[in-house]
Amino acid sequence: MLPVRRALISVSDKTGLAEFGRGLQRLGVEIVSTGGTAQFLRDEGIPVVLVSEVTGFPEILDGRVKTLHPLIHGGILADRSRSSHLGELQEHSITPIDLVAVNLYPFEDTAAKEGVTFPEVVEMIDIGGPSMVRAAAKNHQGVVVVVDPQDYSRVLETLEEGEGHVPDLLRRSLAARAFRHTRDYDTAIAGWLEQQGDEFLEDPQDMLPEQLSFQLTREIVPRYGENPHQSSAIYRFTDGPGLFSGMTMHQGRELSWNNLLDADAARKMVAQFEDPAVVIVKHNNPCGIGLGRNPKAAYQRALATDPVSAFGSIIAFNRPVDAAVARAMADLFVEVIIAPEYEPAALELMVKKKRRRLLECPVFLPRSGELDLRSISGGLLVQELDSIEDDSEPWTCPTQKKPTKTQRQALELAWKVCRYVKSNAIVITNRFQTVGVGAGQMSRVDSCRLAIDKANLAVEGCVAASDAFFPFRDGLDVLADAGITAIVQPGGSKRDDEVIAAADERGIALLHTGTRHFRH
Repeated sequence: MLPVRRALISVSDKTGLAEFGRGLQRLGVEIVSTGGTAQFLRDEGIPVVLVSEVTGFPEILDGRVKTLHPLIHGGILADRSRSSHLGELQEHSITPIDLVAVNLYPFEDTAAKEGVTFPEVVEMIDIGGPSMVRAAAKNHQGVVVVVDPQDYSRVLETLEEGEGHVPDLLRRSLAARAFRHTRDYDTAIAGWLEQQGDEFLEDPQDMLPEQLSFQLTREIVPRYGENPHQSSAIYRFTDGPGLFSGMTMHQGRELSWNNLLDADAARKMVAQFEDPAVVIVKHNNPCGIGLGRNPKAAYQRALATDPVSAFGSIIAFNRPVDAAVARAMADLFVEVIIAPEYEPAALELMVKKKRRRLLECPVFLPRSGELDLRSISGGLLVQELDSIEDDSEPWTCPTQKKPTKTQRQALELAWKVCRYVKSNAIVITNRFQTVGVGAGQMSRVDSCRLAIDKANLAVEGCVAASDAFFPFRDGLDVLADAGITAIVQPGGSKRDDEVIAAADERGIALLHTGTRHFRH
């Protein structure tokens, strides 16, 4: 392990560069640099040798070729443990480069800009940078490679303590980070180019790429996963807007695995409604959804569905939380509240409950091309997110009885709720709130019975939704016996005629959506 005597620095992100350059100067390290980086360091009073002075060759092709030269890459790649390599360096007057600090052109930032042109993005595909990073990372036993400005201080501290030396374990760790850096960079470029090539695909809307890669950054390390014996971590998409589109946590303990899973479900559910709405979630299923003229009225209706299950729940709003609803929630133990905003007076009241986690984030909007990912042993199940907008206009009514305007509004509410209930799903509602939810049963008729049994409000005169067709008439009969007056379901069963006849027999209005919303 030889001391660091010469460093090559070429960075797009200048964060911390002045301090790093001064630290290397203080240690007597010669700095070789390029273009804008060299100018930045010189403006800070730090001596720099230009790459063109080392190579004897100017930058060409508008800067596309600067460091691609044997006098640079030979200095990086020479194996210090091989006498033959050292001999060749001496023969060709190549000075070893012991430290490479490089971060790459801001490709992703450029590609994400509004109005950016194809050539402008292509110019942000770095060539020399990744080549130097990979060369230094390959030869990390003799070269220190730094791609993240956050590592500058650690490297300087180690150089100072080690009199110019960096231990092998740190070199190896930095090399691994460097290869991740170039991997993620290439993945972003490939993904962007694939998007530009959509017009050449037979049916790009229905096709997933043959190779699927993700760039993930660890964001949260909960105490455990679903259970205390399971370790866990929460990752965000590196190039995305952040968890929940960039949430702010106003107070509360760290979020658990289960908190985040339920909060995600609640946030997606409540975003479906144009009216002020509140969703109460427990174990990834809604136990109450209410609509109202304001958040307080919506909350009270959601709570009335199942006040017992609401204990220890996650509650989501699609409107700013005000003081009135904060006072209404004062006596309820809630794990997480999630809303697009909290009025100052409401926040002042709510922080008195120290155990409550208060999350603020935008109302959920599905991003174009967003995928739903499920893990299985050995791989992932990948599908488009079930974000299709449900238009009730094309719904058909095959029964003699037609729904009233009020019934139809209630059916639209029930159908929206049904999308987020575990299959087999049966949801009973009135015009303004859920009344009973039957989730996750092995038979649909059992879900019908459960929805009725769970009802805290009167079922008679309500409507019901089923996430998939009724395979037999038995489920419809159970709902009719309880007083349900109208039902919405996808239809499409080979026994549809039998179910329709049963609806006519019981005097029930039946609507077919033609769309199924399984949620396994």
